[in-house]
Amino acid sequence: MSPATEVRDGLSRVFPVLAAVIPFGLVYGAVAHEAGLTTAEIMGFSALVYAGASQFVALEMIGLGSPVMAVAVAIFALNFRHVLYSASVGRNLRRFSPLQKAMAFFFLVDPVFGEAELRAAQGRITKRFYFAYALVLYASWLLSSLAGAVFGSLLGDPATLALDFILPVYFLTLMMDFRRRTNFLPVALASGLASLVLLMTLGPPWNVTLGALGGILYAVLARPAKANGATAEPDGGGVDR
Repeated sequence: MSPATEVRDGLSRVFPVLAAVIPFGLVYGAVAHEAGLTTAEIMGFSALVYAGASQFVALEMIGLGSPVMAVAVAIFALNFRHVLYSASVGRNLRRFSPLQKAMAFFFLVDPVFGEAELRAAQGRITKRFYFAYALVLYASWLLSSLAGAVFGSLLGDPATLALDFILPVYFLTLMMDFRRRTNFLPVALASGLASLVLLMTLGPPWNVTLGALGGILYAVLARPAKANGATAEPDGGGVDR
């Protein structure tokens, strides 16, 4: 593919995702403003943390008067999955420079991870594709957070709009992109079962953070099977763009 085609491909893949991300950012900005954060604090939070679920958890804990250390531990627990994300995606970023790889890991949120894994299964991840996708997603999160902070009062009670339903549906759609992979169903069921058990015992956010370990454990113990359809390949030869 030409460089322009790589960029266009990244943009065409990210625009449908914005339908889920922008409402989420609007609600975050509105909720954060209602919680008493200034616009600068809201934007700084979105720019530096860049993790919607963690930002909501932090807002809730701050509202309850939780100690800063408890908030930090909760955010770390909720985001621990990103260690696994970076380990998996990092295998396919071999042509990225150390600085580019560091930037790629900063932008490695859930949608970027899903898209990067899918891209790697189809061939290789190029810089233009990755950053076109990731930068548009990041900018949209910042702008929607700002719009929520400024105009959030017009939304009223976000819960009445059922916007919190958008993100789970989005993640389910993202996961289904991998449905043709070998052992997809047992891995998904093992993760779901582990998450349910953790939700009923330890409660959130541990069900989100550690639930995936059920699927990982199954993948480690299961007998390797022949791939069904496309398989993930490390970044191969050729000129990376």
